[in-house]
Amino acid sequence: MNDAHARALAPVLDTRYKQLAKRIQQLPPGGSRPLTVAGKVAGWITAKATSHLCDVPGVHIEPEAVHVTAVPRQRLPLNGVLAQLAASLKDTGCLRGWRNELLDVFGEGRRLGVIERAAVRPLGLLTKAVHLNAWSPDGRLWIARRASNKSTDPGMWDTLVGGLACAGENLDSSLLRESNEEAGLVAADVESRSPLRIILRMHRRLPEGYQVEDVLVSDCTLAESVAPRNLDGEVSEIRLVSVDDLWSMVQADAFTREAELVILEGLQKRIREGLIL
Repeated sequence: MNDAHARALAPVLDTRYKQLAKRIQQLPPGGSRPLTVAGKVAGWITAKATSHLCDVPGVHIEPEAVHVTAVPRQRLPLNGVLAQLAASLKDTGCLRGWRNELLDVFGEGRRLGVIERAAVRPLGLLTKAVHLNAWSPDGRLWIARRASNKSTDPGMWDTLVGGLACAGENLDSSLLRESNEEAGLVAADVESRSPLRIILRMHRRLPEGYQVEDVLVSDCTLAESVAPRNLDGEVSEIRLVSVDDLWSMVQADAFTREAELVILEGLQKRIREGLIL
């Protein structure tokens, strides 16, 4: 891609990025109510999830909102209430599977507790997703195709690395863990990565609830000797593509929405920095 081509592509990328960012800022599902945890506004609980929590200790349902608190009289701490809440949603068929993976629960900028990952969307809780744009020395981008058995966006193309931060895990550690699980990368392979930057907070209605997610990304250039390989079975193919091929795939809607957002932002950044010529 020459300099004139890069300059011509820049406004097209900007337009598509703005259109996509607008599409993924949606109101909560109909019938949802604000959810507070330990007195802090933390999410948007769906009507279906609310209907199955009437008998869970520590859950107080009001017409305007649903509140989750510890129950000292029953010696039930907040995390115990959250665990019972998630189990109740599982038993009543409100969850898409069960991950046996805990995520942090945030409210008004504070970490309040932890909960099973599968329960976060029915409750509309904030999650934090870390992505890696991994470039080759000649300016191509490594991308990964999601396995066909993934519950979300099976078979679609994704960033090489992308996943949620687990409970008690700082974001940089999350990125290193995901880089190893999804692409077989070790810390030395990505030591030149840029600091994680937040692109936006996404609000999107899903069949199981509401996705409220901070999307963060880091960029790095992988050495020619590094060949990413998937280790966790969640990727069916890894490919190295040129910017022109990448743009064609974006136009064909081959990527998940989150991946497209991250890739478009990364392309815009590289054009501004003169790295795409």
